[in-house]
Amino acid sequence: MDFSISDDHRAIREGVGAVVRRFDDEYWLARDDDGEFPTDFHRAMADAGWLGITMPPDYGGAGLGVSEAVIMLHEVASHGGGMAAASTVHINLFGPHPIVVFGTEEQRKRWLPRLVEGKDQVAFGFTEPDAGLNTTAIKTFAEKVPGGYRVRGQKVWTSTAQVASKIMLLTRTTKLEDCARPTDGITIFYTDLDRSKIEVRRIPKMGRKAVDSNAIFIDGLVIPESDRVGEEGKGFSYILHSLNPERLLVAAEAIAIGQDALRRAVQYAKDRIVFDRPIGQNQAIQHPLAERWMALEAAWAMVMKGAWLYDQHQPCGAEANTAKFLGARAGFEAALQAVLTHGGMGYAKEYHVERLLREVTITRIAPITEQLILSFVAEKVLDLPKSY
Repeated sequence: MDFSISDDHRAIREGVGAVVRRFDDEYWLARDDDGEFPTDFHRAMADAGWLGITMPPDYGGAGLGVSEAVIMLHEVASHGGGMAAASTVHINLFGPHPIVVFGTEEQRKRWLPRLVEGKDQVAFGFTEPDAGLNTTAIKTFAEKVPGGYRVRGQKVWTSTAQVASKIMLLTRTTKLEDCARPTDGITIFYTDLDRSKIEVRRIPKMGRKAVDSNAIFIDGLVIPESDRVGEEGKGFSYILHSLNPERLLVAAEAIAIGQDALRRAVQYAKDRIVFDRPIGQNQAIQHPLAERWMALEAAWAMVMKGAWLYDQHQPCGAEANTAKFLGARAGFEAALQAVLTHGGMGYAKEYHVERLLREVTITRIAPITEQLILSFVAEKVLDLPKSY
């Protein structure tokens, strides 16, 4: 096993870092205060070509794997932007994957270059208030009409709908009670976000304020048949293709935020003098920080193992889910320890660690909860009976 960093991966870090470092702590603190989408950061990443890192070269992308995407997002989240920075570009990588795999050639030519170039931003309308992670229970319905579909329904936690021009929408085209299997009858669309038919209500939330989350209400949205991705009724199987990459990306982002917070805590522990000695000389300060470093490094090893397996077209569900669990826990605990190391100043926005703690918390909740990951590992790895 080779644990060295390849020249290609080092080049990705350097290239991404050169862009990200142009946006400092004060920039991200301002976005945390005003909640404005970081359009200039998104534009800078697009102009540098990073939005297309996983997209096929035929459509303007780099055609690289999840290992490279993981390294890219880790670098993005390492320099003070947290999930606000990561989510600005994360959504471009594997969210549109159904288009790459199941879209027609005409659809790929029509949609993918605009995503790579940053001309389109896409919101994802998947989650519903009464369904949560039970995706088969969604109720948003696309009724077949001449030339397309008419959609009515509701979604929640739809990211970037305040600024998006497109929406990827998960709907039922056959009611659940009429399906042979719960996973049947679900269809994906990628279409214009028509605000005359879609009401968007922003959800005030704990962190990642600059990347909006929303409840959306769809009433009579007409979608042309040409905007349906793949076959009608097969959408559930399509979204499974992007689940493992998404878990690995979120894990990498959480680890990066934890490492960022840990660096700040270590520096503060060196600089802060109390009773004529740096507080970092005290084992009560040293040991929790050392333990957080170990947890972050262990989680990162699992991320890279899962990414390697995915890129080798090998099963990686257990590794991807484990990486997400460990990465989110390690990142959260490192950010919390950073706040505690700063003492009272950790509560102040001036030192940024309280913001990093708020930013990283979402990784323990989304896109899948810790409890479902534990159930998955118990069933699929340990061969225990299914618990739900």
